[in-house]
Amino acid sequence: MDTGTATPRVPGLRLVPGDPGRRARATARLTDLGYAAGWSAVKALPEPVARGAFDAAGRWAAAREGRGVRQLRANLRVATGGRLDEEALHELTVRGVCSYARYWQEAFRLSRLGVQRILDGTELPGREHLQRARDEGRGLIVALPHSGNWDVAGVWLVDFLDGPFMTVAERLRPESLYRRFLEFRETLGMRVVPLTGGPRPSSAVLREWLESGGMICLLVDRDLGSGGVPVDLFGRRTTMPGGPALLAAQTGAALHPAVSHFTETGWRHVVSPEVPVDGPGRLRERVSTAMQDVADVFTAGIAEHPEDWHVLGRVWDDVPPDPPRRGRG
Repeated sequence: MDTGTATPRVPGLRLVPGDPGRRARATARLTDLGYAAGWSAVKALPEPVARGAFDAAGRWAAAREGRGVRQLRANLRVATGGRLDEEALHELTVRGVCSYARYWQEAFRLSRLGVQRILDGTELPGREHLQRARDEGRGLIVALPHSGNWDVAGVWLVDFLDGPFMTVAERLRPESLYRRFLEFRETLGMRVVPLTGGPRPSSAVLREWLESGGMICLLVDRDLGSGGVPVDLFGRRTTMPGGPALLAAQTGAALHPAVSHFTETGWRHVVSPEVPVDGPGRLRERVSTAMQDVADVFTAGIAEHPEDWHVLGRVWDDVPPDPPRRGRG
């Protein structure tokens, strides 16, 4: 079962199995050292300098029009219903890449931000839905898209829970860098389960956590496995992992979609009412209906702030990357 969450894809990270050879190991080591050095350097920068540098880097990356940027533009065309002309879509894409750069700037500097700054800068409409599940002693599943800053949302949740929540991450190459990200998130109070390659199946670990009244957060706007549930997202057919709905049905946990986005100086995370997974009908049908409900919440929430949707990979089979814009008037 693909429970569905992912560490964002960035240059130098590969999601490939196997035993790397000597050259690959050396490249992986250099990649890890490069990220470690960059991480330390960004943390040392004053916040205004870091923000300015990452914004400039985002604009530079958008101008280069790599495959990920061109895929983001194609995705945003769908998310905006094809209503934007090409120049407006280009401007939205630039803002989207800069928003993604802001995510990484904040991720690298999260320890410098501090918990209180995050709590003071966070708006959370729908908090009462989370509180109700907690008061009832139920497990809690929050299903999210790759939007805004989900790590900051995690810091808020740890404070709200007064303890950890659990999430799932893909195993990355190089392994040392994967462990660096894992250790970083665990310092924030998250319990991270590898999607594959762990001592036990991630689905079993998550199920036990929910049955004990715990909370899990899963990023599910992209189906990275082969057993996804068909849904309509922005009016187009795609698949999403069925794990959130299946786990809710198996454990009685409350399933809540949530969409995050940036504000001028902070963050906003909108939590929607519980998506039902019980009732008549076969389990497969109830899971499918529930995940469509999640997709509908994502469609509405992302449409309000499409620039904060950070998906530079393919979402729909029939929406490939745009061709380069270079040379257009």
